[in-house]
Amino acid sequence: MTTKNTENTAGIESSIEIDALPARVWDVISDVRNATQWSSQAVKIISPGGRTTKGTWALNINKRGPLFWPTTSRVVEFEPGRKFANRITENTTIWVFELEPTASGGTRLTERREVPEGLTFISRFLTDKFFGGQPSFTSEMNQGVSTSLQRIKTLVERS
Repeated sequence: MTTKNTENTAGIESSIEIDALPARVWDVISDVRNATQWSSQAVKIISPGGRTTKGTWALNINKRGPLFWPTTSRVVEFEPGRKFANRITENTTIWVFELEPTASGGTRLTERREVPEGLTFISRFLTDKFFGGQPSFTSEMNQGVSTSLQRIKTLVERS
């Protein structure tokens, strides 16, 4: 597993190899409601309608220690078997999952947080006041991505 943290964009990226075909990994990660099974923060996701597609929106309830907070998201990229991306409205971050087949018949799954427009003022303010500041929170999120990928690997490989 590799992890990198690009401080100037507050980006985060981590990858893991999973012993399953991309289609199986896609089945697990491509429904926004499934994120509570692996996310280090999402504890409830409400998304009306059926199967997730581009444009699907969700209300996410997140938790860190004793703090709970809501966010909303919209699926901005949906390429079956290859790429899935969710944009968080409140801070403008984009969470991306990319799948690549490996030579061994498995899948390399990469999760990345992109911040193309920078974080919003309210996000920076709340992170500074309630989550120990941006460097600390980004470090925690970086670890959370690695944990999420390991949980996804476990979910996919045991089913």
